[in-house]
Amino acid sequence: RNLNAPVLLMGDEVIGATINKTGAFKFRTTKVGKDTALAQIVKMVQDAQNSKAPIARLADIVSGYFVPIVMILAVWTFVIWFVIGPQPQFVYALVTSVTVLIIACPCALGLATPMSLMVGIGKGAEHGILIRSGEALQTARGIQIVVLDKTGTITKGKPELTDVILGDQSIVKDDELLRLASSVEKVSEHPLAQAIVEGAHLRKLELAEVKDFEAIPGHGVSAKVEEKRILIGNLKLMNRENIALGWLEEKSKSLADDGKTPMFIALDGKAAGIIAVADTVKEDSAEAIKALQSMGIEVVMITGDNRRTAEAIARKVGITRVLAEVLPEDKANNIHLLQAEGKKVAMVGDGINDAPALAQADVGLAIGTGTDVAIEASDITLIKGSLKGVV
Repeated sequence: RNLNAPVLLMGDEVIGATINKTGAFKFRTTKVGKDTALAQIVKMVQDAQNSKAPIARLADIVSGYFVPIVMILAVWTFVIWFVIGPQPQFVYALVTSVTVLIIACPCALGLATPMSLMVGIGKGAEHGILIRSGEALQTARGIQIVVLDKTGTITKGKPELTDVILGDQSIVKDDELLRLASSVEKVSEHPLAQAIVEGAHLRKLELAEVKDFEAIPGHGVSAKVEEKRILIGNLKLMNRENIALGWLEEKSKSLADDGKTPMFIALDGKAAGIIAVADTVKEDSAEAIKALQSMGIEVVMITGDNRRTAEAIARKVGITRVLAEVLPEDKANNIHLLQAEGKKVAMVGDGINDAPALAQADVGLAIGTGTDVAIEASDITLIKGSLKGVV
């Protein structure tokens, strides 16, 4: 077993379109026919087209009263003109009553609304926008604030290692710092962790075994490697552990100002250095955000990243309001606070930690390239992963 490479074990799930690069294995197909992803997409569109938006239900209520009233008026029209109308009375009365029925009966009211929903949801699917219900479609037109998650939504979600900066030279050397950090991060699924591991692979570093790994939400990770206790995380983690950073703290600020995400590394309670990674912005993010703003919609960015990095990314795409250093469990609460301003809020995200916020928002939009949990929690799914789908 190669500890540096992903390993498939008996019973693991493999997803359609997964590529097996080395070796061979047998797998059993567990989802066929109606259980496949394509079948689920088709069913989602059909269910949405059959659902009723609030305005469609209102049209049904109005029609329920309006139709019998019109029919009664038509009958009375026939009777009145049959009695006092010109000759031939029956023909004249029949024409006038049918005229009342044709003009006043609300056929368009009952048919146009569901038909427009079917067409709209169908056209959305053609453009890679899966709308779960007519209610979501109707609510979307009243959105005043769009909240965008940063990683994987505004950015590509595939950060790359950019800097390895040593603190006290006597503690550890350049490659050794990266090797130890990568050994810890190889068991993490966070995009930033994967960037560090990739950087170590490019330098052909041999990674070590990890013990007592612990992910600390909103702070970082902790583990033991070669009997050294290693902490990797943000300033909050270092402060919590009372680790003196010295000049490394100022260096982290300059890295953040460049749009990079700095991570402090501590060995056995002493600051050892900084590893920085950068996540590039998607090509069309700035254009999509500008289009939303031109529609009179306020665009807000939310992220767990430190404020300097978040604001650097925000400047690149033209966002002025940034909610930074937000813990995963607090994202939904931040959406609630925006709603408390009396505004309709849409949330756009792709990760597991975005799911509560997607559910809390008036309309949740999931990036289709993200996690299944986020997609399930959303009202609308953007299959292509582009923010232009939000527009």
